[in-house]
Amino acid sequence: MNIVRTLAVAKKETRQIMRDSRSLYLALGIPVMLMILFGYALSLDVDDIPIAVWDQNRSPESRDFIDRMTSSGYFRLVVQTDNYPEIVRDLDRNMISVGVIIPFDFSHHLKNGSSTQIQAIVDGSDSTRANLAIVYLDTISATFEGDLKMESLTKQAVQSRVRAPIDPRIRIVYNPELRSRNNIIPGLIPVIMMIISALLTSLTIVRERETGTMEQLMSTPLKPGELVVGKLIPYFTLGYVDLLLVYIMGRYVFQVPFRGSLLIMFGVSSVFLIGAMSIGFLVSAVASNQFFATQLALLGTVLPTFLLSGFVFPISNMPESLQYFTYIIPARHYITVLRAVYLKGVGWDAIIWPTLALVVFALFVTTLVARKLGKYTL
Repeated sequence: MNIVRTLAVAKKETRQIMRDSRSLYLALGIPVMLMILFGYALSLDVDDIPIAVWDQNRSPESRDFIDRMTSSGYFRLVVQTDNYPEIVRDLDRNMISVGVIIPFDFSHHLKNGSSTQIQAIVDGSDSTRANLAIVYLDTISATFEGDLKMESLTKQAVQSRVRAPIDPRIRIVYNPELRSRNNIIPGLIPVIMMIISALLTSLTIVRERETGTMEQLMSTPLKPGELVVGKLIPYFTLGYVDLLLVYIMGRYVFQVPFRGSLLIMFGVSSVFLIGAMSIGFLVSAVASNQFFATQLALLGTVLPTFLLSGFVFPISNMPESLQYFTYIIPARHYITVLRAVYLKGVGWDAIIWPTLALVVFALFVTTLVARKLGKYTL
C-alpha cells in the first residue's frame, strides 16, 4: 500500500466533507440530538404512578400499608375515596393509573395470621406501565407480609428460643440504583456509531459514480485497498469525534459512571467503526444512486441495530431462531462490551469473545469492499 496515494485520497475526501454541510450535520448534529432525546426521553423507570385508595379498614395496619406504597417513590396518592364509582371515574379521566381497595377485615386477618386480599384496579391501556405497577404492588405487598411474619416469628423465637427464619439480604451490584439511564447510554453509543458510519460512508462511492469522478480515480495507479483506506480515514476521524462527544455527554451530562478502561473502550470502538463504515462502503458500491444508498443503509444497518442488538428489547425474550440471527449483528457484541466496560469495569479477558466477533466481522466486510472496488479496475 502506497502511503502517499492513500493520504491523497484522504485529503480529497476531507475537502469533500468540509464542502458538504449535510455530512457535517449528520456527523456532529445527530449524535448530540440522539443523546439528548434518548437520554432524557427514553427511560424505562416508571415512578410516581398516580393512585387512588379506598381504605375500608382505616386501621394502623392499613395506614402502614398505604405509607409503604407512597414512600416507595413508585406511587403517588392522588385521591382517597370511599366509593368504587369514583375510582372508575378517575381511571376513565386518566387522573389515576391504579385504584387500591383495602377490605374491611384487613387488619383482622393479619392479626389472625390468615390471608387477606387487596383489590387493585390497574389501567391496562398502557401495558408497560400497568405491568410495572403490578410488579411494584406485588413487591410492596410481599415485603409488608414478610415483615409481619418476621415480627411474629421473632416474638415466638424469643419466647420459645427457636432459631429465627432466614432473613435474605439482597445486594445489587454494578448498578445498585437500577437507573435505566446507566443501561441506555452505553447501549446508545453503538446505535449512534452505526447510524453515522453507515449513512456517511454509504454516499461516498455512489457519489463518485454520479459525478463521473470514479472512472478518473480508477484510471490512476490507485489500488482498491488504498482507495478504501484513504476514504476511511476522514470518516474514521469523524467517528472518533462523535465517540468522544457521546462519551463526554454520557459522563458529565447524564452522570453515567465509567468504571473500565478508556483504552479498551476506544480500542474496541475502533474495530466496530471500521466494520460499520465498511458496510456503508459496501452499500455505496452496490447502490445505483444516492437515494437508494441512503435507504439501503437505513434498512440494512440502522433498523437491525436498533431492534436486534439488545439495546431496547432483551435478546433472551426473542424467538430462539431470531436469537441465533442476532449473532451476526455487530452492535450486539459492541453493546455487550460497552456495558461490561462501563458498569463492571472488566478487562480484556472478560470481553475477548465479543471483541473477536467484531474483529472477524470488520475483516470480512472490509475484504468484501476491497473485492467489490477491485472490479472497477478490471
